[in-house]
Amino acid sequence: MAQLHNIITWCDHTLKSHEFKDYAPNGLQIEGCKETTSITCAVTASMDAIEACIKNGSKLLLVHHGYFWKGEAYPITGMRGNRIKKLIEHQISLVAYHLPLDAHPTLGNNAAIADLLELTDITALDPTQKHPIGNIGTLPIALTAEEFKNKLAQVIQPKILHLPANKTHIKKVGFCTGAAQDFIEHAEKQACDAYLSGEVSERTFYEAKELNVHYYACGHHATERYGVQRLGQAMCKQFDLDYHYFEQNNPV
Repeated sequence: MAQLHNIITWCDHTLKSHEFKDYAPNGLQIEGCKETTSITCAVTASMDAIEACIKNGSKLLLVHHGYFWKGEAYPITGMRGNRIKKLIEHQISLVAYHLPLDAHPTLGNNAAIADLLELTDITALDPTQKHPIGNIGTLPIALTAEEFKNKLAQVIQPKILHLPANKTHIKKVGFCTGAAQDFIEHAEKQACDAYLSGEVSERTFYEAKELNVHYYACGHHATERYGVQRLGQAMCKQFDLDYHYFEQNNPV
């Protein structure tokens, strides 16, 4: 049994969450039971994830995408109201870490992508950031654009959208998970051969061609399913908790 306060303190310290300017509050978003013996992790705090948490008997739901995003309406009604009501009814604490979980050098989403692709010589995509939320790495051997797409399909998810450039081979790769398609310009400035993220915009087609950087859209959910698992497993090891992960299989 672990105290909620101790868990949050450890997570905040581990991820240095207070050093990030984010789009939503990091850490404890909804307070439930003061202690727990298990946690359930999910990418997004959907109703399905909440139901899985209840089924698992967890009193803490750890996610990457929580609530209270900037620009959202203040009233707690409708779909979000139903989710929050369910959490409160079952005394489940909602804990969310967004950018801090993208950026962490070992637990983060980008760190996991680097490991999956066997990238080395990891540096910042934007050198001006204190805690880079995007990175650059080097492939063990140069690959053709199609070979790199096939590698992504094997380790991340089968459906990869490739927007081509003129370069025949890929060695230096920029990457930032989620909805970071517009960082392709940072990749071009850092002389990357390719750049990957989760989502894609209409304009990205032209940017990839004119910047001469291959772009790969690998899925927002698919690229961000790793950090919350790594953090959750580390948390359970630290506090001797039971671990559960809920996979939504979101195709976007």
